[in-house]
Amino acid sequence: MTTTLSRLLVLLTALGAVLVAATGPAHAHASLTGSSPADGEVVATSPERVELTFSERVSLTGDQALRVLDPAGERVDTGEITDLSADGVVRHGVALADGLADGTYTVAWQAISADSHPIAGAFTFSIGAPSETSVRLPAQGPGGSTAGTLYDLARFPAYAGFLLLTGGAAFLLVCRPGPAARPVVQRLMLAGWTTATAATLALLLLRGPYTGTGLRDVVDTKTGTALLCRLLLLGAAALWVAALTADRARGRRARAALAGTGVLLAPATAATWALAEHASTGPWSWLAVPADLVHLLAAGAWLGGLAALLALLYRSPVPVPRAAVRRFSRLAFWSVVALAATGLFQAWRQVGGWDPLLSTRYGQLLVVKTALVALLVGTAWISRRWTARLADPPAGPAPDAPDAPDPQDAPDGPHTPPPAPAPDGPDDPARRAQLARQRAAVQRTRRRRDRDRDTGRAGLRRSVLAEAAIAAAVLAVTTALTGSTPARTEAAADAGTSATAPQPLSLQLPYDTGGPYGRGTALIDITPGVTGENVLHLRLEDPEGLPNGAEEVRIALTLPAEDLGPLRYEPAHVDVGHWVADDLRLPRPGDWELSLTLRTSEIDQTTETTTLTVG
Repeated sequence: MTTTLSRLLVLLTALGAVLVAATGPAHAHASLTGSSPADGEVVATSPERVELTFSERVSLTGDQALRVLDPAGERVDTGEITDLSADGVVRHGVALADGLADGTYTVAWQAISADSHPIAGAFTFSIGAPSETSVRLPAQGPGGSTAGTLYDLARFPAYAGFLLLTGGAAFLLVCRPGPAARPVVQRLMLAGWTTATAATLALLLLRGPYTGTGLRDVVDTKTGTALLCRLLLLGAAALWVAALTADRARGRRARAALAGTGVLLAPATAATWALAEHASTGPWSWLAVPADLVHLLAAGAWLGGLAALLALLYRSPVPVPRAAVRRFSRLAFWSVVALAATGLFQAWRQVGGWDPLLSTRYGQLLVVKTALVALLVGTAWISRRWTARLADPPAGPAPDAPDAPDPQDAPDGPHTPPPAPAPDGPDDPARRAQLARQRAAVQRTRRRRDRDRDTGRAGLRRSVLAEAAIAAAVLAVTTALTGSTPARTEAAADAGTSATAPQPLSLQLPYDTGGPYGRGTALIDITPGVTGENVLHLRLEDPEGLPNGAEEVRIALTLPAEDLGPLRYEPAHVDVGHWVADDLRLPRPGDWELSLTLRTSEIDQTTETTTLTVG
């Protein structure tokens, strides 16, 4: 059974890692909301610097954080990034070299969002007039590479190890299962500490490739500092666990002193998550950080304590005392209350409404987590019922006390083998060791049979095992949640994008060339209707609304305010009454004058003019 349990726990852990990987790379919290020069803009003279505006606080570190490349791919920025944020607007800029030549320049940037996720992007602007450019940026930014996938996977065992470590310690200190249970829980805590330490070290080493920066730059960020502090705190936790499981820690004063130290050490370790992830950003962050601390510690007491109870039910040399199980039941109850209260607060803070709950990835994951937690609470209720039916185990010899072998307890039933002759007499050491192993095997068989005979404990083992399986899935979904953009932020970004999304320019221009079939209406659509590249569709309709023809169509665009133009185009005829110009460029925002020249015969021609506003 022990081997089967170990394999099952390994399988659950692997399943959790697969669930984390299946959710995809982490999504960023902040986003680029504007730039100067703007994307696709054509400026008359070389700007002094390039400025980027973000929706939230970001960190730009390393020589690749903000680059400006000329058409040949050479850097033309000074490399000195300046924080220009003011009045709640997050803005960063980099100075440019003097006297840049005309042509198209590429701005490539990458930053770290305040909730630790990397973001990146690129855009172009032109000086004087657009030109060809040889710059080819990678299609995949930071966070979407193999390093990003490994980083996301490593976050799962980091959480799991912390839960096992804190939950095992809480179980020993609060539930007091007895000296016989100490080695089992000690091994669980050691596994949790090893897992958390190895995962944290992996996160620190993967952070550089994940964010596209060097290790030195990682250490200077908030997340890098949090990971280093976590490693130091885990080092202190190793000494604390050794003292907790030592013989001298069995006294009341020693336990009280260790409990006090743990009350300081566990929240400090949990703070390395709370201060570096979603709780540290967004509204009400001053309350969200302590709420996240309580949430993590309550999860450790419940789920980590659940793992300790499961290990004891399957591996303890003696049955777990009824009092210890009932103490854990009360601890789990209050942990669930704390989890529910802090979870509802965080859900309200990060979701903010029903629509984001169902329409965003974060909200959908939260719905899945809520369903799993409800299932977990239901299974825990079944465990509480089994706990109420527990009886104290009968008094008997200590597990290590010498006991004569009982033929009825032999693994193969009542059977008395013939005595084996001692090769070197009755005091032979090999013979004594063989007899000791036989007695130990008989005792183990007897304890296992007595344990399996107890229906209450057998039912509790099954229900706790089911709880552990569901808890692994809850932890996987939680890890995916911490790597997703909060629903409130995603919904606000979508709303802002919809509100500011460029709308195609649509114009209706009556015309009359003076000849037969020369009257009608010109329907002009310019998409997307912003500075830069556009596509113009021209449709001619006669007074009856039917497609009308023309022998020649010309278009000219002029920006009088800046004495720019005319920019002349001859749309291609694609269908009856339909012309397209797919190379229309509007280099500057402003009020443009559009002149449409139509010729319907050798002598019948007209030019109509209208104004269109480009934002």
